[in-house]
Amino acid sequence: MTKLPEGLDPILVERLSDSGGGALTRKMGIEFLELSAEFSVATMPVLDNTQVIGLLHGGAHVVLGESLGSISSAIHAGPGRYAVGIEINASHSRSVTSGFVTGTCTALSLGRTLATHEIVIRDEEGRRLSTVRMTNMLLDQR
Repeated sequence: MTKLPEGLDPILVERLSDSGGGALTRKMGIEFLELSAEFSVATMPVLDNTQVIGLLHGGAHVVLGESLGSISSAIHAGPGRYAVGIEINASHSRSVTSGFVTGTCTALSLGRTLATHEIVIRDEEGRRLSTVRMTNMLLDQR
């Protein structure tokens, strides 16, 4: 990760540093470039994330989107709180067979109990491949 906002929950920073965003995120080669509650960016290789006919798997789009939306929501939740996904959907508009894709996550609504983000996934030429929308519930740690 290259850019994190100031004043981030130290426990979240430690978890992100230790896990790289989680086991699935590492397996898929996702790299976080910028993280904040309002705006986050990550990349993912197409290679090794394809379905049987060689296209980037639709589920890979969703994993990239959910990774960005969940971490952005956790940042917004703040210290002593955490985010759990309660809804996600994806609309795929174009396919890709090689290179890298970039997910750009933008907050749509940041409230006390819910956070909703839109994640746009684009290919290396900047063409929109899919749009993912995710809502997280923000809870207090027990």
